[in-house]
Amino acid sequence: MLLPGALYFIVFRYFPMYGVVIAFKDYSFNDGILGSYWADPWNKHFLTFIHSPYFGQLLTNTLLISVYKLLFGMLPPILMALLLNECRIRWFKSLVQTLTYMPHFLSWVIIYGIVLALLSQNSGLVNHWIEEAGGQSIPFLTSTTYFRSLLVSSEIWQNLGWGAIIYLAAMAGIDPTLYEAARVDGASRLRMIWHITLPGIRSVIVMLLILRLGHMLDAGFEQIYIMYNIQVYPVADILDTWVFRTGLQQLNFSLASAVGLFKAAIGLVLVLVSNRIAKRWGEGIW
Repeated sequence: MLLPGALYFIVFRYFPMYGVVIAFKDYSFNDGILGSYWADPWNKHFLTFIHSPYFGQLLTNTLLISVYKLLFGMLPPILMALLLNECRIRWFKSLVQTLTYMPHFLSWVIIYGIVLALLSQNSGLVNHWIEEAGGQSIPFLTSTTYFRSLLVSSEIWQNLGWGAIIYLAAMAGIDPTLYEAARVDGASRLRMIWHITLPGIRSVIVMLLILRLGHMLDAGFEQIYIMYNIQVYPVADILDTWVFRTGLQQLNFSLASAVGLFKAAIGLVLVLVSNRIAKRWGEGIW
């Protein structure tokens, strides 16, 4: 039973890792990975990236967007799961679950179409309401003031229901006799949530937090690439979008691989450090 999963990771995850040497070579299509000459010096492409005039802005944007998504995106799924767990009307609970996790299956192209219909400065529904109320239309999609908030809020909306399902599954594993004992002792629902439910899902919260820290330098390439424009580059251009333009569109695969390896190394350090801290609190992935 383990063989198909093991083969998948070996073929598609571990075997391609030998391609990381591209980051240390001047890769060319004709010579291939093994035939391409080594870069001189070996860290040539890393230095090119670090000395780029956009390095500071790219790293700042990537970290800020990731931190915002982490801070504002962790709590809503937990609150949604707690509310659904306390709901005693089964049909209403099923309806809310279905409506909230459906956006998870929508592509960012569709979501951007919805956002455009709502927030476009010229034809958006929200700006239409603002103008009818006597105000001026707001350039939500092209303003450096609003764009990061738009990225964070749209991702929260997309992943709210899906994240709640994970926490609901964890809540289902809590021993029901704990709640019965709490009721006998006269505990209110809020007391049971604080002393039973939240401690019962603490390990899942820590695990998801550690996994998200490992992707801290991703920041959501697909979402940003579809939604951003040249007017919001100062606040929305991240490492992945720069790699796509500079590394892939210009066929500089060595530079793209160097940035990918840089991101992977930072992610590994973040996972190790956060897991070590979590173990001091009695939690951790390993």
